[in-house]
Amino acid sequence: MAKPAPRKKLKPAEQARIAELFERFESQESDPRTELDYASPYELVVAVALSAQATDVSVNKATARLFKVADTPQKMLALGEDGLKSFISSIGLYNMKAKNVIRMAEILIESHGGEVPLVREQLQALPGVGRKTASVVLNELRIEPAIAVDTHVFRVSHRLGLSTGKTPDKVEADLMAIVPEPALTRAHHWLILHGRYVCVARKPKCGECPVADLCPSKHLFVK
Repeated sequence: MAKPAPRKKLKPAEQARIAELFERFESQESDPRTELDYASPYELVVAVALSAQATDVSVNKATARLFKVADTPQKMLALGEDGLKSFISSIGLYNMKAKNVIRMAEILIESHGGEVPLVREQLQALPGVGRKTASVVLNELRIEPAIAVDTHVFRVSHRLGLSTGKTPDKVEADLMAIVPEPALTRAHHWLILHGRYVCVARKPKCGECPVADLCPSKHLFVK
C-alpha cells in the first residue's frame, strides 16, 4: 500500500468548491468503474496494458475473443506471441504489446505462481506495466487509492482548475493532494468519464455539464 499523499491546505472557498465537484460526480455515479471488460485481476492487467494508445472499445472487441481462449498466464503462454497477435492486430502497437503480454505471462508463472501480484512495485516490474497501468489496476480493484492521468484526466483537471501541472506525474500529485479523501478511489474514473463524454477535447458540452457553474474555464467555451 502506498503512503497517503500529503494533503494540500486550501482556502475554505476552494476546498468547498472541490468538495462540491466530487459530490456532484458521485450523485451521478456512486461507484464508477473502468469500461474495460474483465473477469479477473489477470484479465484486467492484460486489458489495461493493451489499452495504451488505444480505445477501450477496440480493446474490448479484441479481448472478447482473446479471453475465451487465454484467460490465465498459462493459457496465454501456450497461445504464444504469434497466436496472440492474431487476436490483437486491430489494436495499435500490437507487436510490442504481444511481446510484453507473453513475457508478462512467463514472469507471473515463474515468480508469482501464476497470480497477479497486487503490490505496486511488483506490478510495475512486469513488462508493459508502468506506473499508469499499475495505478489503474490497483485503483479499479480498490486496493490502493490512485489517480492514473491519461489525456482525459489531464484535460479535465486543467479545465476544472484542479491542477496546472505540465506533466501527468505533476497532475497526479496535485490531484492526490486536493481530492477529498472519500473520493480518492473513484476520482480517476469520474474524471475520465467526464472527459470522455462531457468535457471533450474540441467542443466540451458545457450545456450538459453537471459542474459547469463550478468550472473556471466555462467562459472559454460558452460565449
